Amino acid sequence: MLSICEIFYSLQGESTYAGLPCIFVRLAGCNLRCAWCDTTYSHAEGQAMSLEAILQQIQSYPARLVEFTGGEPLLQKTELLPLLDRLHQAGYTLLLETNGSISLQGLPDYLVAIVDIKCPDSGVWKSEAELGAWTNNLPYLRPQDELKFVLCSRKDYLFATDFIRQNKLQTHQIIFSPVRERLAPTQLASWLLEDGLPYRLQLQLHKLIDLK
Repeated sequence: MLSICEIFYSLQGESTYAGLPCIFVRLAGCNLRCAWCDTTYSHAEGQAMSLEAILQQIQSYPARLVEFTGGEPLLQKTELLPLLDRLHQAGYTLLLETNGSISLQGLPDYLVAIVDIKCPDSGVWKSEAELGAWTNNLPYLRPQDELKFVLCSRKDYLFATDFIRQNKLQTHQIIFSPVRERLAPTQLASWLLEDGLPYRLQLQLHKLIDLK
């Protein structure tokens, strides 16, 4: 059984898969409380659903791309892995969005992890020691995994660029996503252009076109 917040069909709004029809499985529960979180309703206890019931709902939609998100889906990693295997065997392309604080070790090779590296203004870490949860996960990144930095300020931008350089992460797909109420996309664009950095600026497409 998995604790599910919701399952829905929409356009993928983020990552390099943005714009594609996608089935979203939002798992309930999160171990962090980011200051800019836009899905706080997922923190509550969800509905217990069997693997078969989840598969049946996924198969009712026409897309072949599935993203597991949250909350934090890796809080239910043990229960989630058999579902991933079933979907992989059925030919689905699988994404998993994670806040990066839980070990990525043991994720299947067919899965693309979109790892959210938390910046200072997220408010989830107060010291370099607390940042270690993300740094310790870096050895488990696979070539297909993507890194996302949600940015609120110049401080966040400088943290992200330093983190990428210091940890030699430039070979990964890297996404910079501004919190629009805090950081204007045009400002972030100007910083990227001034610094000549090959990182992808991405807005939340599903919000721009008023989809879930």
